[in-house]
Amino acid sequence: MSQVDSTQTAELTQLSLKALQRGIQSSQFSVMEVTAAYLERIARFDAGLKSYITVTEEQARAQAEVIDNQIRAGELKGALAGIPYALKDLFCTDGILTSCASKMLANFVAPYDAHVTSKLKDAGGVLLGKNNMDEFAMGSSNENSAFAPVQNPWNTDYVPGGSSGGGAAAVAARLAPMVLGTDTGGSIRQPASFCGVTGIKPTYGRVSRFGMIAFASSLDQCGPMAVSAEDCAITLNEIAGFDERDSTSAQVDVPDYTANLNDSIDGLKIGLPQEFFAEGLDQQVAAVIERAVKAFEARGAVIKEVTLPNSHLAVPVYYVVAPAECSSNLSRFDGVRFGHRCDNPQDLNDLYERSRWEGFGDEVKRRIMMGTYALSSGYYDAYYLKAQQVRRLIKQDFVDVFNDVDVIMGPSAPTTAFKLGELVDDQLAMYLADIYTIPTSLAGLPGMSFPIGFADNGLPVGMQLIGNYFEEARMLNIAHQYQQQTDWHLQTPAAFA
Repeated sequence: MSQVDSTQTAELTQLSLKALQRGIQSSQFSVMEVTAAYLERIARFDAGLKSYITVTEEQARAQAEVIDNQIRAGELKGALAGIPYALKDLFCTDGILTSCASKMLANFVAPYDAHVTSKLKDAGGVLLGKNNMDEFAMGSSNENSAFAPVQNPWNTDYVPGGSSGGGAAAVAARLAPMVLGTDTGGSIRQPASFCGVTGIKPTYGRVSRFGMIAFASSLDQCGPMAVSAEDCAITLNEIAGFDERDSTSAQVDVPDYTANLNDSIDGLKIGLPQEFFAEGLDQQVAAVIERAVKAFEARGAVIKEVTLPNSHLAVPVYYVVAPAECSSNLSRFDGVRFGHRCDNPQDLNDLYERSRWEGFGDEVKRRIMMGTYALSSGYYDAYYLKAQQVRRLIKQDFVDVFNDVDVIMGPSAPTTAFKLGELVDDQLAMYLADIYTIPTSLAGLPGMSFPIGFADNGLPVGMQLIGNYFEEARMLNIAHQYQQQTDWHLQTPAAFA
């Protein structure tokens, strides 16, 4: 077993994914040493954060030893060879618990790997474990986990955002150099903003959803979170592409996302939606956003005000469409085939009712009921069909704007992170935490968040970039250029430095 002292642990876990790659390939340090450093850091810090549900220590050490031997033999030279990572606990992992942070799947060990799990495994990545999350990816605070709420590393009295909050917290606290999350209505971008990390939701269909336990099938998309845009680009190179097992996977060529990171942004046309800077945006967040916009302008970008006139309808549309799809997807969890089963059912109806009542948490039940109602006879046309029609209008707004600008820029969230428990009894306020990210998801566009500073309360602020379809490379280039001139993304919470 490779051992590292506390100083080396801190040094290795502060390195970017790119720096780890260089160090491993040049034999500056081994995969075993890097893996041990992260495992020891998780053991030291995660009892408080609760960013992991499962830590795969034994498998990770064994995997690291094998990869070290392959690298020495010249058999493995990929960008992710030997790089530790973690997965949101809704990606199936062969032989490892996949719980979706729910009592319903508290004992479910997946019999196969998700597409992205296989891709990272084949690339030589080392799985550290599975990240905590809102149950079945339903939530904006990571307080809906059946295991424990995740805490924000910048201030543990605050939420990390959701639903991919466990992954965002792990990257911020340097408990993983890169994680994969999912984004349905903002579940990568909002926690990335709250935790001061970089995260990208690719275009819908860019990354296969095979083996990713579904919440809302027309919205869910996998994407990476890491310290920097460059690290996200390296990861996206490995996981993007067509997969015949996913009927929604796009047959579109995948570029090298790292190839144009250093391109100039001089002349870039940036659109600022007036709806994103109206009432509801915290003034401190607005001030940090404005400073970042001026920095882009100083680099030669052209700033233009644009309008997304139907964006104010995005939240109500989302909370018809997403619950309707979740109602359908979660109907499979009935206590019969797999998942939680109640004790001593009286009959089949009792088995269904009690198994689902005991297995699902309050937020999941709430969304299932809303979705079932919206899809029911007599209400389908009035709610679900109408929501899909308005969704088309929201998409058209973006199409129109992209005729005039290259990218759209604005806040990732209307506020910085809020306190644990602050909004648990105010579901509307909780839902509005995703007001700036939901329109992008409804349109199927790529979006990302990267850190641009801090509010007066010491909590991070993220900038959201929205690109045209399949233009992730342009967005990563823009964020990378900003990160070359600033160090917000390199800062670590004091308690985890």
